[in-house]
Amino acid sequence: MKKFILLAGLVMGITVISFGQTTITAKEAAKHLNEKVTVCDQIFGGKFLSGSNLTLIDVGGSHPNELLTLIIKGDDRKKFKTAPEEDLKGKKVCITGQVIDYKGKPEIVITDPEQIKLQ
Repeated sequence: MKKFILLAGLVMGITVISFGQTTITAKEAAKHLNEKVTVCDQIFGGKFLSGSNLTLIDVGGSHPNELLTLIIKGDDRKKFKTAPEEDLKGKKVCITGQVIDYKGKPEIVITDPEQIKLQ
């Protein structure tokens, strides 16, 4: 029985390690393209583009010097209780998602408010 418990603990430990999330700052995001990471940094501002139904949120600096952009598309914005570009401004957050490249700058597409946690 002790061997079974030890083996089960070992398997659970390996599982937790393999699903661990890399935590970085916005400055490091460009080095983690196509990786799922957690980025912890400050929100400097953002804007809602009603014509294209996109929300852009600046992380780690103000536009055009942001280090990372969060993109919220179309109906995903409706999942937020308040306007995220206004509600998050000035706050320190941790964002989980896949870093992608858009015209040489790192971005994370936000599809669920749970991807953004206040620090």
